[in-house]
Amino acid sequence: METLVEAIKLIADPQVIITVLLASIFGLFVGAIPGLTATMATALLVPLTFFMDPLSAIAAIVACTAMAITAGDIPGCLLRIPGTPASAAYTDETFMMTKRGLGAQALGSSLVSSVIGGLFGAIVLMFAAPSLARVAMNFSSFEYFWLACIGLSCAALVSSTGFVAGLLSLFIGLLIATVGMDVISGSPRFTFGSVQLMGGVSFVPIMIGMFAISELLNSLLNGTARQRFAKPQKITGIFHGILPLIFKYRKNVARGSIIGTLIGVLPGAGGDIAAWITYATARRFSKEPQKFGTGHPEGVIEAGAANNGGLSGAWVPALVFGVPGDAVTAIAVGVLFMKGVNPGPRLFETQGAMLYAVFLIFLIANIALLPFGWLAIRAASKILSVPRPQLMAVILIFCVVGSFAINNTVFDIGVMLVSGVLAFVLSGAGIPIAPIILGIVLGPLLEQNFLTSMTIADGSLLAFFERPVAGTLGVFVLLLWSIPLVSAIMRGIRHMSQARAMKLT
Repeated sequence: METLVEAIKLIADPQVIITVLLASIFGLFVGAIPGLTATMATALLVPLTFFMDPLSAIAAIVACTAMAITAGDIPGCLLRIPGTPASAAYTDETFMMTKRGLGAQALGSSLVSSVIGGLFGAIVLMFAAPSLARVAMNFSSFEYFWLACIGLSCAALVSSTGFVAGLLSLFIGLLIATVGMDVISGSPRFTFGSVQLMGGVSFVPIMIGMFAISELLNSLLNGTARQRFAKPQKITGIFHGILPLIFKYRKNVARGSIIGTLIGVLPGAGGDIAAWITYATARRFSKEPQKFGTGHPEGVIEAGAANNGGLSGAWVPALVFGVPGDAVTAIAVGVLFMKGVNPGPRLFETQGAMLYAVFLIFLIANIALLPFGWLAIRAASKILSVPRPQLMAVILIFCVVGSFAINNTVFDIGVMLVSGVLAFVLSGAGIPIAPIILGIVLGPLLEQNFLTSMTIADGSLLAFFERPVAGTLGVFVLLLWSIPLVSAIMRGIRHMSQARAMKLT
């Protein structure tokens, strides 16, 4: 109880309140602009967190992300252009509702279901995270190695562009993570004689480059940088008749919240994947599947609840194990490390008040979605009328200043630009970016715990399976990686059987 009282005092600080307010407005603006993702908004906020205390920095990330993901539904509904990847799962559905004159219902139902899903995920975070932390107190380097493997595996296996592309992206991130001094011998690796690379590649310039600069390049080279957005329809009566609609599809809200939170807890997955899975689930178990794709709110409500549920759930592994649940929490973990706050089970003992303050900010941010979301929807026509050239110029300024501010070197600006070009090329080739980020964040954790474990075990790989929890996690990882191999073998056998049958006929 004393910890909760201290947490309330912490979030009552005017600096925290103002930070949440400004971050919410920024998140709404970025999320409502097509092509500017919640992850990109968070990456652009990182330079500003240098001047904040740890709680204010995390509060800014939480508020900005929650608002951006929900605001991403606005251009998807009005213009058929998803504002964030999480909105892409049901963009066609909401756009069809708008064409039928149900745009207000689409945005209102998505907003309310997002709030419910986010609150559910925040409650799970509050109650599940401390329990998991107590279990994690007994973890050694063996268990942390396997946890890092699970995070990296999920990033590759659940990639929307396929297993091979996800795996390649993951290895690129791990390769970047090896740049710098070896953690055991202290010898330089992949520095090419550069003194700036001795300490490794700075995380923030890579983040900004891969998400912001790549988007700028995409707009410039595709000729859309000078185009204006089409004038959206006027939306009124956003909450009219929404509560009866939510009650009608209450099972979808509950299922979306639960599935979204569970997928969010899975390291490497996140709200984007949760939205696609829950929209498909809604269609699979719907009594009216034939209405999907014609402007039916059922899938929108379930996927909307999963969006913010997955966002909250992703913070469970990030805070308990220091393993990011998605790209946003990867940024947050990086910010915490920069602030000298190391995520992990002992954080609940050393800074319990701050953690509960973070939990309360989750609740506040999701409740604030209702009024802020209403304002964003009402102001959508003005936000979307911002000329792209001016918008791109502001983003570029943020990128340059943010990258330079980390170490006050022009070298980091170069890292940002190279990362942006690399991400642009990889995206054009169908290679996802999120596994790269997770590889950069989890690479040092994976390497350090592997080398520590090998030292403890005197080089014996069997030691990774001798402890009960470590053995269970290890078997799970091996099974996880065997799934694509078994699937490929089964497909090969099936094709051979079909070919043999055709020859016989």
